[in-house]
Amino acid sequence: MKDSQEYTAKKAFYDSYITVYGRNAVLEVLQDDSITIKKLHMASSNKQEGVINKILDLAERRGIELREHTKAQLSRISRNAKQDQGVAADILAPNYKKAEDFLEQAPESFRVLALDGIQNPQNLGMIIRSAAAGNIDAIILPKKNSARLSPLVIKASAGTLFKIDILYCDTLEEVLPALLEADATVYSLSSHADQSINSLDVPRRAVFVLGNENEGVSESVAKLCDASFGIAMRRGVESLNVAVTAALIAFLP
Repeated sequence: MKDSQEYTAKKAFYDSYITVYGRNAVLEVLQDDSITIKKLHMASSNKQEGVINKILDLAERRGIELREHTKAQLSRISRNAKQDQGVAADILAPNYKKAEDFLEQAPESFRVLALDGIQNPQNLGMIIRSAAAGNIDAIILPKKNSARLSPLVIKASAGTLFKIDILYCDTLEEVLPALLEADATVYSLSSHADQSINSLDVPRRAVFVLGNENEGVSESVAKLCDASFGIAMRRGVESLNVAVTAALIAFLP
């Protein structure tokens, strides 16, 4: 049975919210009036001093709804009991969208980074920063087997997380076929490829798949790619950090 328009719209609305946790991360988003915050979640065991007082004062000034929880309840919201420090916030990320929605309204030309198993939050943040600064229109970030949009990612992105579309899906295997049908050329990055990035003539619609930090592009995803290319290396260096590779791709002419 097909979902109603009302349900679909409501689901899309809530999907656009992401949860940020940690005292300094929440304080930073509260200090940025351009970021819409739906709810502030606090552990009832927090001592009202220092950063906690600053957070509460800013939330009151901005009229943000405050919810108090036990530490166990808050850990279920943050999904990271070890690092949430008793604080979390639901923030609106209008650039966090379904990959399907991007395809339905895709521009005539685009360049997209598709991340296959990127698990290091710092790498993800630096990839987002390079993509936002360069010639990339969107990043596909699967929900499965990927780093989450966490405070570590926000910090590593140096404030650029909300400057570029982040497209979510369950797996790349479900979205790459649709991109191929939309006349996009899908490239995988491989150290074994014969073609070099320096000789690449980027087509009108291009998708660049970046693989896991240790294992590279998975076999199931590689099978869906049109071609692969690599980066010519000198002095016996075998590979580059995935975030550095993303930066090189982001600034292709």
